Amino acid sequence: MLQQTQTGTVSEKFLKFIQLFPDFKSLANAPLGDVLKAWQGLGYNRRAIALKKIAEIVINEYNGVLPNSIDSLKRFPQIGHNTACSIITFAFNVSTAFIETNIRRVFLYFFFPSRKKVQDKEILPLVKKTSDQDTPREWYYALMDYGVMLKKTHPELNKQSAHYRKQNQFKGSNREIRGEILRLLLDKQPLREQVIIDTLKKNPDRIKLIIKSLIKEGFIKKEGLNFLISK
Repeated sequence: MLQQTQTGTVSEKFLKFIQLFPDFKSLANAPLGDVLKAWQGLGYNRRAIALKKIAEIVINEYNGVLPNSIDSLKRFPQIGHNTACSIITFAFNVSTAFIETNIRRVFLYFFFPSRKKVQDKEILPLVKKTSDQDTPREWYYALMDYGVMLKKTHPELNKQSAHYRKQNQFKGSNREIRGEILRLLLDKQPLREQVIIDTLKKNPDRIKLIIKSLIKEGFIKKEGLNFLISK
């Protein structure tokens, strides 16, 4: 939930989400529409589908127990090395080395104060050397909190990273239209394509392409002339 979404938005949504889906089994068995409804307001709905698929994998392949292996976690949808390591550290309190935006900010501040285009591969060895081996969870909590503080006092720091990307404008983007289509279907499905076009009042060709991509990604399906949320 925290990927590219502010903590203030996530904190409230997380508590409601956990109340609805308190364990892997409840999330795995939930209709996709219910998961997407609970996810509304967080954006990047692909993450909701990935999270449900992860729950299904944990139930079907790991007897409902989250594996404590980095390699196993990296096989899950939308989980890369850094996310896998962070799960191992926070869920199991095992020392790993990973980078996220706040951690990166701390190391840029202390070790690369005047550098530009700093690569994560330059930062990672420093993260490994400084990581607490006994209480890694607490160490990373503190490190990330420090990074949040630095964001307020030195907002330009992450621009020194070679991996810095300015987030595309949301207003008028395909992401915005995707969200509008999903909200419409969650509220009033099933709907015909022309009804969606007439309701959203956007370019018809653009909406048709976005509908095709939502079908391909597993968000929605077509039954006859109607579109509805996938099960």
